[in-house]
Amino acid sequence: MNDVAPLRQPQSGDQAGTQSDDAETIPHNIEAEQQLLGAILTNNDLFDRVAQIIRQEDFFDPVHQKIWEVAVGRIQKNALASPVTLKPFLEHEEGLQALGGPAYLVRLAGAAISSFAAKDYAQMIHDLALRRKLIGIGREITARAASVSSDSEPSDQIVEAEKELYSLVQAGNMETGFQSFLKAVTDAVNVANAAYQREGGLAGLSTGLMDLDRKLGGLHKSDLLILAGRPSMGKTSLATNIAFNIAKAYKRGRRPDGSEGAVDGGVVGFFSLEMSAEQLAARVLSEASEVPSEQIRRGDMTEAEFRRFVEAAKELEACPLFIDDTPALPISQLAARARRLKREHNLDVLIVDYLQLVRPASAKDSRVNEVSEITQGLKAIAKELDIPVVALSQLSRQVESRDDKRPQLSDLRESGSIEQDADVVMFVFREEYYKEREKPGDHELEKMAQWQAEMEALHGKAEVIIGKQRHGPIGSVDLSFEGRFTRFGNLVKAWQQGGTDSF
Repeated sequence: MNDVAPLRQPQSGDQAGTQSDDAETIPHNIEAEQQLLGAILTNNDLFDRVAQIIRQEDFFDPVHQKIWEVAVGRIQKNALASPVTLKPFLEHEEGLQALGGPAYLVRLAGAAISSFAAKDYAQMIHDLALRRKLIGIGREITARAASVSSDSEPSDQIVEAEKELYSLVQAGNMETGFQSFLKAVTDAVNVANAAYQREGGLAGLSTGLMDLDRKLGGLHKSDLLILAGRPSMGKTSLATNIAFNIAKAYKRGRRPDGSEGAVDGGVVGFFSLEMSAEQLAARVLSEASEVPSEQIRRGDMTEAEFRRFVEAAKELEACPLFIDDTPALPISQLAARARRLKREHNLDVLIVDYLQLVRPASAKDSRVNEVSEITQGLKAIAKELDIPVVALSQLSRQVESRDDKRPQLSDLRESGSIEQDADVVMFVFREEYYKEREKPGDHELEKMAQWQAEMEALHGKAEVIIGKQRHGPIGSVDLSFEGRFTRFGNLVKAWQQGGTDSF
């Protein structure tokens, strides 16, 4: 260590925007940087061990940043990086001249540590760099808060600060990049084992709808699921049913991997950009209490119905269902709020109603590009927070002009980006809705009889059409639908009649 050049005061242009008068108080370790650089210049193979941990800007000393930059440039070209080969690139560097010129490179290599400690030094340098960035963010937050201007709202500053802090957390996560096939296989076996152990054989979260679970295998972590349909098909109703089923089944405990969290059901976040939280809660209560939603709105309830309504409300008090009804949220704020919910309540599934009402972070030249940014943002949230994200979507009007009203992938508005980014695309379809509007005149007795027979066959039935599924089959799932309670349920098949129920 004594052969290495003595420590010097960092220059005023050093990392994190520090000034020379307070450089001593900023977390750094010049000796660790010298030792790591010396080891790399002595043995270039060490670079592969530390490349995932450290970057050029992690060095506190700007001279060390330059040495690292030139050395890495040569190593990545399969050329030798040593004091001799680096000399032509650095001998005229003003900062290096202050340390004795190219001879400083020789002293670094001469004082090199043994190779096994290189990774520890790299981690230390990276950790100190994170601390300096944290100090820098703190100073920026203070400066922005102190600067009062009409175009800088405090709420926007909070979102920006959260975004920067979360980015810093992600930058500190070194478990990225390639992983061995053994680890990937082990993870896959653990998921399969969890599915085998869980009742119903699901790998993901149960929606509470048995036939849909069979088709999807539950809601899988890091998946983006699109639930689309024309108005009045019941998109929001199905989404609230799923949210309620997951929240109602929530049980906390120790998971097979030893961590604490949801062992059944989960914590649900619901962004309701169209309906108010009160309206959404009324829908959930209508389903739970079996009191028609329009009666709840009017207050037209019998004493027995009102008692059921109040009892259902008491039961639902403990449900971990969180609703945000802020309209026209930008995708950046939506992501920030989802991260906060994950941090504070360990979020397990996120539902967005609906996709077209989310705003892009910045204005784009076309609506297609705006929707593309939103869907990519939702997929990024799913992967970042490791949760399923269910986003509702409108369908274009071309469905109405076809004889066959069953929706398909091409009916999605701005379908290219939605279809591309989604892991699962589902359509809600109720043929009863369209058949009801084909009612013949009272004088057409034969047609009326046929129409009534068709309506009877379709009454109380809905269909979820799975148009795309990355990890499973496509097809359709039949569900029951009770319009009075806005409730979807498991449909009892003919062969199940006389049994216990659809479960």
